[in-house]
Amino acid sequence: MPWQDLFQLPRSQRRRHRIHLVGVGGTGLAPIARVLAQLGFRVSGSDREANERTEALQALGVRTFVGHAANQLLDDQPPQRPDLVLISSAVPDDNPEVQQARAWGVPVVKRKEILGPLTAGRDVIAVSGTHGKTTTTALIAHILTRAGRKPGYIIGSEIPELGFSDAGEEPLFVIEADEYDHMFLGLQPWRLIITNLDWDHPDLFPTHASYVDAFARLLAQVRPDGRVIYCRDDRTLREWEREGRLAGGISYGSFRGAFARAENIEMRPEGARYRLVTPTDAYPVQLAIQGLHNVLNSMAALLAVTEAGLSFREAIPHLASYRGAARRFEFKGEAAGVIVIDDYAHHPTEVHSTLQAARAAYPDRAIWAVYQPHTFSRTRTLLDLFNGVFGPADHVIITDIYAAREPIDPDITPELVAAASHHDRALAIHDLDDVTDYLTRNLKPNSLVIILSAGTATRIGPALLQRLQEKPQEKATQSAQRNLTLNTDY
Repeated sequence: MPWQDLFQLPRSQRRRHRIHLVGVGGTGLAPIARVLAQLGFRVSGSDREANERTEALQALGVRTFVGHAANQLLDDQPPQRPDLVLISSAVPDDNPEVQQARAWGVPVVKRKEILGPLTAGRDVIAVSGTHGKTTTTALIAHILTRAGRKPGYIIGSEIPELGFSDAGEEPLFVIEADEYDHMFLGLQPWRLIITNLDWDHPDLFPTHASYVDAFARLLAQVRPDGRVIYCRDDRTLREWEREGRLAGGISYGSFRGAFARAENIEMRPEGARYRLVTPTDAYPVQLAIQGLHNVLNSMAALLAVTEAGLSFREAIPHLASYRGAARRFEFKGEAAGVIVIDDYAHHPTEVHSTLQAARAAYPDRAIWAVYQPHTFSRTRTLLDLFNGVFGPADHVIITDIYAAREPIDPDITPELVAAASHHDRALAIHDLDDVTDYLTRNLKPNSLVIILSAGTATRIGPALLQRLQEKPQEKATQSAQRNLTLNTDY
């Protein structure tokens, strides 16, 4: 049987088939593994290390392994060999599990190839764009589930009450459509959201034109009965609109000319507030998340759920109960008068939007931005875009570049990014532990630290909070020791 036909089997027959995922703990494959398990397949997988996602999958009955070895493809139940091996984009050809699967003739595929068969026969809402995919996808799933619907969904981050995916019980399926490795070209969307088209992933898309072309190819795959929901604030999407490439689509934004427009936008510590204006009505909207970018994300979500059958009046109240995704302006804690926020922003546009949101929400605090550049290729290609990006912050620390999938380029340094930012208080501190030390020594009450990273710098937050909590105790201990010494001498 062709592997694509596995997903058309009756549920009672799926337990006879096993799918193995190499890189099962990653944000790309873990959600798919959960959906496969919920659909009734036997699922196994491996990754370099265990994490919260692999633990969640184990609770579902997914057999996971730490490390990669050929014998991990074998199961103690027949058939011992998997029917299909799914790999992440980061898995090399010399991976022992990949080599063994190919030696046996077991199909080895990537996300791009599996998403089409996995979602065949369902009404797919695909959320694409350079920024805002995770939040917009999560908002759609949140609104629909709060309204009593049971859609399937795949989200690139953990969401309170939702997790990161679900197989769902109705035809609707909401998916974060990632452009990296052309993953989203495996989809045939019923509704396609395009949030914005800033150039990204220069290691895969060497020019802005090649990046935009990938989205044009996705646009061509929208179902004949489908349509596009797009942000008219984006320059490229406005050009597409003028060229007639988005005919029949629905636009949103903060500019005049959009079908749905945000007016009277206010930023408050408890979240953003705005007035949603359509050609026929207007509605007050309250969010529990910050920033103009999230105002736009919420508008895209509202348009998507109205396409799926909800009214604006039914959908809007559910926005106020959405508290955000992991690492999306995530409040990590407060100690010694210092608030610590963790955010996934790594593209210059995302960094600026996030810092603007922080400044609007906390106008009276001293903002410390800790930025970990993500990949040498992105940092090199987008270096000029860092000019002014850190403007809303009072202090900026640039750490070592997070290499991810790339070899180290010694010419691309934190000092280079700091200089390109033209920020008067931008400082390069290479080591993450040194960053924590520096912050502990220099932070004062009424400060806010926001960690901007898609890599390892996220660990600074918990470490810093612990150090700040210990700091008063250290001072008290030192004071007690001084008093003891004075008393003894006396």
